[in-house]
Amino acid sequence: MVKSTSKNKYLRRYRVCFIIGMVILSFQILVVINFLSHNKSTEEPEKWEPSDSDRDSGSNNEALNSARRSDDEETNLLAPQTKKTSNNTVQLKVEELNFDLPCHITEKQAISALTRAKTQRCKQVIANISCQSLENQLYPLELRSSCPVGNFVKGKELGCFKDDKKFRLLNGYFGVSKSENSPKYCINICLQSGFPYAGVQYGNECFCGSDEPLPSSKIPDSSCNMKCPADSHSTCGGYYTINIYQTGIKKFVAQVANETVTNVKSSRIVFLLTLNGRALRQVMRLIKILYQKQHFYYIHVDVRQDYLFRELLPLEKFRNIKLTRKRFATIWGGASLLAMLRSCMFELLNVKDWKWDFVLNLSESDFPVKSIEKLTHFLSSNTNRNFVKSHGREVQRFIQKQGLDKTFVECEYRMWRVGNRKLPLGIQIDGGSDWIALSRPFVQYIADPEPDSLIQGLLKVFKHTLLPAESFFHTALRNSKFCNTYVDNNLHVTNWKRKLGCKCQYKHVVDWCGCSPNDFRSEDWPKILNTLSRPLYFARKFEPIVNQMVILQLELWLYNMEKPSKQVQNLYSYWQNLYHHHDLGVALDDSLMTLGNSVFRTVFRKLSNMTTCNIELHNLLQVHSFHLKDNYKYTLFLYNSSWNGNISDIEVAVKPVSKTIKVKTNPLIESLISLGVSSEYDQKEQLSRNFLRILSPYSDPVLIYKFSSLKTSKQYNMTCLWIDPTGTLRDVSGYSIEEGSLVGFVKPNLRQPHIPGSWKVRIIYSDSLLAQVSFLIMPMLYHYGSPEMSMLHPGPTMNSNLGEAFAKFLPNVSEREISERNAVKNSQKRGDSLLEWIDSLVGLFFSIETVCVDSTTVRNVCRPVGSSCQETDWSSLAPDPKSAIDKANDSTGMFDIW
Repeated sequence: MVKSTSKNKYLRRYRVCFIIGMVILSFQILVVINFLSHNKSTEEPEKWEPSDSDRDSGSNNEALNSARRSDDEETNLLAPQTKKTSNNTVQLKVEELNFDLPCHITEKQAISALTRAKTQRCKQVIANISCQSLENQLYPLELRSSCPVGNFVKGKELGCFKDDKKFRLLNGYFGVSKSENSPKYCINICLQSGFPYAGVQYGNECFCGSDEPLPSSKIPDSSCNMKCPADSHSTCGGYYTINIYQTGIKKFVAQVANETVTNVKSSRIVFLLTLNGRALRQVMRLIKILYQKQHFYYIHVDVRQDYLFRELLPLEKFRNIKLTRKRFATIWGGASLLAMLRSCMFELLNVKDWKWDFVLNLSESDFPVKSIEKLTHFLSSNTNRNFVKSHGREVQRFIQKQGLDKTFVECEYRMWRVGNRKLPLGIQIDGGSDWIALSRPFVQYIADPEPDSLIQGLLKVFKHTLLPAESFFHTALRNSKFCNTYVDNNLHVTNWKRKLGCKCQYKHVVDWCGCSPNDFRSEDWPKILNTLSRPLYFARKFEPIVNQMVILQLELWLYNMEKPSKQVQNLYSYWQNLYHHHDLGVALDDSLMTLGNSVFRTVFRKLSNMTTCNIELHNLLQVHSFHLKDNYKYTLFLYNSSWNGNISDIEVAVKPVSKTIKVKTNPLIESLISLGVSSEYDQKEQLSRNFLRILSPYSDPVLIYKFSSLKTSKQYNMTCLWIDPTGTLRDVSGYSIEEGSLVGFVKPNLRQPHIPGSWKVRIIYSDSLLAQVSFLIMPMLYHYGSPEMSMLHPGPTMNSNLGEAFAKFLPNVSEREISERNAVKNSQKRGDSLLEWIDSLVGLFFSIETVCVDSTTVRNVCRPVGSSCQETDWSSLAPDPKSAIDKANDSTGMFDIW
């Protein structure tokens, strides 16, 4: 009895413990379920993604398409800018807005844009567009195509078919949607992707294809018996069984251009030149080789480029050259690009006496690879056809890569990403290159100020799209009555080097990562030769400041010449303008103006000692960067001056002085080609665009290195010590040199403004000093263009522990104390003492190479004063016949090239 009672007591205790344990376990399960459901609810909506399932035989299509891509496809491989961030979300401070939010904004991309935008106007635009998109008021839900479809009917069911893992009935595209899949959903996806057939299988799988399934594969409808996740009343195939439907479009087949020249009326072309930058001489060279009297030249210059617009205006003396007065600020990837193109096309349709057949857009970076006569014959044989280049990829991947499923807002010269969106149903999405050749009838259709419902809807969509010009024309063409005029060729070859061109170089103007073609160089000549037998008439990109020799080589090739037929003065020289005193709305470069004035004073002193004439130097007129045979030579400062009352321009050639010291001799240093500090490093072209190496307290200096081939396969890990004029270590940065990375740059983490004066970068390898580079942070004489003596800041102090780790490579305590005292004295300099300090630093880091004068009278009276600018091979005033446009030849209607 006692034994039984004891046993019952232990059973009761066990039962109590068991119940308590089950309660705790149940509570933990509830917590996990609640956590997972919360995470799922806060995730972005489920996206259409390709499946990695081994059931997908179509998963290799992207790789196949990628392998088939050629360099002449002007398509951007884009990706969003993604960074690993902490769990802390960006908080929007509503009190900082001077307006009430139209809705409750929770989208993190919109909040980020609102936080980063600088002006209240831009913030309000972002808020308004974000709310309209959130409330489905921004875009049409569905659009209707007017492209003929024959007997195809959207949603028509063809039946249930037996599928095969190795030989898919529909092998164009495959994706999985675990919650949204249904026949309707799959049909819309496949229609959007340009496929005539859609099929649902295994419940959550959707297939798209171009070929009708064979009748022999059809099986009883009862074999397709799995319910659809989004529609319980419909079946979505089964295990290797598929319900197939028509999407309502027929298989798209691009037209094949007629390459046989026929005896037809010669087409007239409008070359629509959309220009930016300051490469005036290259623009003139391009117009010169394009020009024929029967064609037309319509020029849009970015509204911010006053210099280029002003210098091109005289070309309107030719009846077939016009500059549009309605100008846009066209940032890379901006919606303004499409607005600009449509605006120009509308104006072209209304230019009196311009009877044209095609519009072909070009930039200053384009150059022909065949004669304009051959282009004219080609287009004359393809009247009313439209030439665009498609992306050549699976459409759903293209949509995601291109960011077409995102809403963007353009303001403050930037494209802000504010959230996700759904593209309208009912139309095919297409895109690729924004370089196009369009027929007049199609231009009339898309530029109509009262467009039809399709164009109206597309304009709403592409107003808030990144790179809209790369998709609008293609999509309009595929879905309009002009769909049968589509030729998959934009007549261009493009110099794609994606490893170099996809460096997110546009992230300062877009919330996305973009790719861009490389400039052609002489070593890329085989790509141009490959266009000889193909219907390609232009190549891009060309930039003479990077490589002009390939442009000369191309010109000679076009005219079947090995060398010019006559001697051409300054044939290998190129000048690019950096500053003009007539510029409007252009922010002055304070450091450039400071240097220009220092050069002004130095030259004045030297010339005053050389001649008995009374010299007065007045003001800086222009600054040019001068290049000879693809090497930077000088920066040219042109001043207005008077000599005994005679007015004359004087030009001074200046170049930076290298301050690199190789301290230790070893195999690595022997392979060093160049080492220097500059800014504006172009990763794509692997060069600094700041050829003068002029740095201000607000510049972002970078160390640029270039090595020849290494003798070993070893990786060299280098350390850079950035030391300011006080001897203080400001930053430590590292980089590696190996055979695959011989050219590059190192950007330090330096807080602005930097202390003016002489800085040093010491390169450490294997605990020894390898090399040292000295560079100048220019003391500023100007502040935003005004002649105000700027305050010189001592700058922040570096962590002493970091300095101690490299103490043997740094100045000692006494040296640093002297440097700090000098820095304090320099920061207090004003007036003449400041000018003297600036001039002494300029004398150390820059060299005045030569001087010329633009006046015969002055040179005869005030000897010696230098050579005549017109007779030099370097002055911006010297003849440049390759870029000079005069009267066209009456017999040919062209300009004489040589």
